[in-house]
Amino acid sequence: GYISTTVPQMLVHLLAQSQTISFAGCWLQMFVFGALGLAECIFFVVMAYDRYIAICYPLRYTVILKWGLCAQLAAGTCACGFFFSLIHTFLTMQLPYCGPNVVNHYFCEGPSVRSLACIDTHLIEIVDLVISVFLAAVPLSLIVASYIRIAQSIFKIKSVRGRCKAFSTCASHLTVVSLFYAPATYIYMRPNSSYSPEQDKQISLFYNVFTALLNPIIYT
Repeated sequence: GYISTTVPQMLVHLLAQSQTISFAGCWLQMFVFGALGLAECIFFVVMAYDRYIAICYPLRYTVILKWGLCAQLAAGTCACGFFFSLIHTFLTMQLPYCGPNVVNHYFCEGPSVRSLACIDTHLIEIVDLVISVFLAAVPLSLIVASYIRIAQSIFKIKSVRGRCKAFSTCASHLTVVSLFYAPATYIYMRPNSSYSPEQDKQISLFYNVFTALLNPIIYT
């Protein structure tokens, strides 16, 4: 869902001579992309918790992860994503843009749009950093903590076949987390002073399109 907010518009710009987007369209794209992207960050934690229960408490898996808890985790994840994206988009919308309003990117992403503002964006950068720490660094720490416990449980398994089976259960999740978090953290957890449009376009393309392209291969 979250790449569907950017790829269709990107394809239109590649195929058509007109490469414009309305202000409303830009803000909507930024909000929905941010909401679903942030939700995905938290979903990775939920997936790590799922793997942790499956490997460390296999006999209690169905008792702990009931449908009700799964629904609450999914709803809470989406709510957090949309709430923090609303803050990010609202603050970016309040900035004055003097023109020329040319976004040097293939979609409306926070840093690329903020670079067009006529005033200092230090305050919004701090807010974005706090959101990034809360929804990127903290989830990543929880994922690492869960995999430390998973590794401890796996090493207690005596058979090599059992260990391999347990590791393969986590391989797809670890691969996607690495491909998603590394570039996203680089883009959002740094000041605007180090903003590089060309480099950011390449990195965003990687975690936005390339990772999604690999998902069917990774998860199967």
